[in-house]
Amino acid sequence: MIILGIETSCDETAVAVLEGTGDPSPSALKLRSNIIASQIDLHSQFGGVVPEVASRCHVETIIPVMEKALSEADVSLSDITAVAATHGPGLVGAVLVGLSAAKALAVALDIPFIGVNHVEAHIYANFLEHPDLAPPFVCLVVSGGHSDLVYLKDYGDYHVMGRTRDDAAGEAFDKVARTLGLSYPGGPEIDRVGREGDPQAVRFPRAFLEEGSYDFSFSGLKTSVVNYVAKANRKGREISVPDIAASFQEAVIDVLVERTLRAASEKAVRTVALAGGVAANSRLRQELSLRAEKKGLNVKYPSPILCTDNAAMVACVGYFQAVSGKSSSLDLPAVPNLHLE
Repeated sequence: MIILGIETSCDETAVAVLEGTGDPSPSALKLRSNIIASQIDLHSQFGGVVPEVASRCHVETIIPVMEKALSEADVSLSDITAVAATHGPGLVGAVLVGLSAAKALAVALDIPFIGVNHVEAHIYANFLEHPDLAPPFVCLVVSGGHSDLVYLKDYGDYHVMGRTRDDAAGEAFDKVARTLGLSYPGGPEIDRVGREGDPQAVRFPRAFLEEGSYDFSFSGLKTSVVNYVAKANRKGREISVPDIAASFQEAVIDVLVERTLRAASEKAVRTVALAGGVAANSRLRQELSLRAEKKGLNVKYPSPILCTDNAAMVACVGYFQAVSGKSSSLDLPAVPNLHLE
């Protein structure tokens, strides 16, 4: 089986080719190509993603990226057995570009079309990196638009234990980075600058919400950092950007790790996984690994290229759907607020 995956949910135009033996197992997979065209330089001048600009760029880029993915995989369109594309969540105009391309290919090639949930795809990136990984496990999906704590009972069988009630973790990183005068995207900048700072320099608030909740809230933390910097500026007091970055990052990570480990304990799993753009954060990886090890838990996370938005993860979900005989209707819409369950 050869699956073509397409991802255009935000500001990366991505196409991947994934080969599989037909067995419902990560060990059956071989990634033939994974091409990503980033729009970071385009949007950095605005300090964030401009939806209309992103959509237009996808239209211009999707065909060249697809051609490069096919060439690198050394396959032709006639070799493709199914095509998978993100149909949400994401920027609706951006999602429509990849979704429309996938449907057109499915019709032209007379092959199955498979719509993929973007959050689910992030989880499946771990299967590409770790062929020995198998359900059940708990996965923390953290990115610019998502903060979801998911219990994966089996392939395709999920329970969302918690999600953000306001800002996603990555969104908070971007906004705090902007407050500190750091460049876009903010997540990698906070991670880089924070390594030189003291994570205990400023005690920013942790929003643990009501007892027993697995939800997240980072809006108050973001506001606390903004107010701290504004107050220092009013008083003419010099601030340490590395210390503030490290302290803010520590407050986010404390809550993410606490929730994840508590969820693993409740579900009695021995493995926890990370996924999404913020999963590339070095401090998050370090802290989760250290605290999980004390509890006898294994920690899995993808390499940075599979943490960012990419089409390999979309193709991976498409493969497991195809193996189980599932496909999507060609009238499947783009759903900007699509939930996992």
